[in-house]
Amino acid sequence: MRVLVAGDSRVDAGKTTFATGLIAHAGGVGFKPRAGNDYWFDHDDCVDALQSGRLYGKDARRIAAASPGRFEPETLNPVHRLWQPSPGPETGLLGQSDREFLLDRVGEGFVVNGTVDLPPLVRDSLDLAGATVVDSLEALNDVTERRHLPAQAALLADVRATDRAVVESYGDVALPLTGFEPDAVAVVEPRRVRLYDGQRYAKASDVAPRGRNDGTLEQRVDAVVDLLDPVATVGLEALPAETRTDPEAVAAAYGDVYDRVHGVARQVASSA
Repeated sequence: MRVLVAGDSRVDAGKTTFATGLIAHAGGVGFKPRAGNDYWFDHDDCVDALQSGRLYGKDARRIAAASPGRFEPETLNPVHRLWQPSPGPETGLLGQSDREFLLDRVGEGFVVNGTVDLPPLVRDSLDLAGATVVDSLEALNDVTERRHLPAQAALLADVRATDRAVVESYGDVALPLTGFEPDAVAVVEPRRVRLYDGQRYAKASDVAPRGRNDGTLEQRVDAVVDLLDPVATVGLEALPAETRTDPEAVAAAYGDVYDRVHGVARQVASSA
């Protein structure tokens, strides 16, 4: 069984809470192919990782903690991007005026934006001696093809080799792994989750129209689900903080919902 958990919004849709509960309910392993955080807005999370010479976010940490066995966040999240706000109107290397790309962790190595000054804590905490430095979008695209994509392909092989895999996407990106065809898809948003046939969802992602700001390897959830009818739409109750941070408690609270997810996944897998 392979389930994708996606969100319909760039803001916090509740994907990680839903994913960790599903991991606990299924006894499966979670994966976060790509992630990112902001040195300013997520500063405490950044400091927690940087103080040990590492770079990962709280979502990957929660997914690793929910998965059985001993997994490091970096193992389940091979690509992590660090941002910071951009104080001026100029667009940076990735063409965004509100924030600037600092660096990527790809596996155990780093790709650094050579057009910005790294915060001292970032520069001093991470082993950047052998990092790849890029100073143009063309150079970053080349590195992405040579390093990011192989890291993602290796993770996809791990997902396919896992009997019960829960893959969490990032932002409102429809599919976080190229070539990934889940059995079921749960599109999470506040108050409800929509369940989709994973094979049909993957095919819709291939043909859905792309927006002007979409990356070449990214498709938005809204564009995909506009082409599909959900198998089911199920309500979600609000959970208190002490429940949201406990995967077993989330599994108990949303048990009926997770049973529906498993039902969709089994039906799709049996018809494949």
